[in-house]
Amino acid sequence: MISFTHATIAAMTARSLDNALTQARGHYAAARPNSAGWSDRAGRVMPGGNTRSVLQFDPFPFRVERAEGRLLFDIDGHRYLDFLGNYTAGLLGHSPGPVLAAAQAALASGWSLGSVHEDEVRLAELLVERFASLEQIRFTNSGTEANLMALAVATHHTQRSKVVVFENGYHGGVLTFGSASSPVNVPHDWLVLPYNDGAAVDSAFAEHGDSIAAVLVETMQGSGGCIPGEPDFLERLRTQSTHHGCVLIFDEVMTSRLAVGGSQEVFGITPDMTTLGKYLAGGLTFGAFGGRADLMAAFDPHAGGALGHAGTFNNNVASMAAGIAALTEVLHADVLATTNQRGDDLRQRLNNVFSEHGVAMCVTGVGSLMNVHGTPGPIKSAADLVDADDRLKELLFFHLLDAGVYIARRGFIALSIEITSADVDDLVAAVEHFCRLNYVPHCD
Repeated sequence: MISFTHATIAAMTARSLDNALTQARGHYAAARPNSAGWSDRAGRVMPGGNTRSVLQFDPFPFRVERAEGRLLFDIDGHRYLDFLGNYTAGLLGHSPGPVLAAAQAALASGWSLGSVHEDEVRLAELLVERFASLEQIRFTNSGTEANLMALAVATHHTQRSKVVVFENGYHGGVLTFGSASSPVNVPHDWLVLPYNDGAAVDSAFAEHGDSIAAVLVETMQGSGGCIPGEPDFLERLRTQSTHHGCVLIFDEVMTSRLAVGGSQEVFGITPDMTTLGKYLAGGLTFGAFGGRADLMAAFDPHAGGALGHAGTFNNNVASMAAGIAALTEVLHADVLATTNQRGDDLRQRLNNVFSEHGVAMCVTGVGSLMNVHGTPGPIKSAADLVDADDRLKELLFFHLLDAGVYIARRGFIALSIEITSADVDDLVAAVEHFCRLNYVPHCD
């Protein structure tokens, strides 16, 4: 009888996964010759062949021809259920009727006005009413811009320099805190702490409390793997920020979809400032930052405010009109509740499937936002992902594409309000099939 050591079995498993990935990539590429050709063409004029790095994956991304409702169609004739939702910006699905009509009507009256107009006031009123932390608000073109402006407010208001952020956090392309410092990050005086670590927070404030201008935090780390913040951890941030007179900023660019009043409503914690973006203009270009009136007065010259805020398209007519339509005609409390409950059910079902089949994978998240990981968990911070097997996520990604289901290559899933219970059943069935494949390793 031949016996194998654990190291030998691990090596055999690794070779099996590597071979399976090579075959999956080859099968994917062979089925998409038109997308391959366009990727070659794109690479000649755009570095990496794209202008949004997150959309790139090997061997090349499929190229979308059109989108309808909850569906995407690529130029090679494939149809996909869209479980990615443009990384949360597509909460309303593709071209929702009321939003499309509002944007078209606004454009019909002229665009690039170079002036103030009525709809920006209407949208601001709706958002101030919706989120408890907002007394006043200003618009930007993205969540990245919103976070940059919120930090400017905090450092100006406190006349301090240090900003507390968290490992694995993401607040925009120039505000990202993964395993290494990003060379494109803006040069604030960062204090990067482990997420969900209350003791680390206490220690940082004990040492630097008088020089901390702001705490910038996601109540659930979105791009970092949908890792929920623990209530005690978030409460500690509120307590320490209040005690030391710094500005607590909730980045709700993603998590504001978890309730009408955002995740701050869910947790019952009111930050000093909130940043928004993504879906709130129905999928059009949008961002916003706001908070207490005394903080936002920095932009009011009548109140002695000394800060300026530029942005040619901050109040563009299409996004303002689309946002009004989204908030008044589509994103009602029952719609959000249904979508988030569907997400909670999906996450539980997927975890049950992985557990029942003994596959070393799990899903984290809250409501309609979740992420698949190549580890059985539990996961409460980036440290718990160090030994995760990224190949499992990539194999699942290609398997789901074959089944006509689109999620992010990194395992991210964001449900739109168009996703149905039947669509969820289809995704779960495809994952069950994946777990039965002979190259997928199982736990001992």
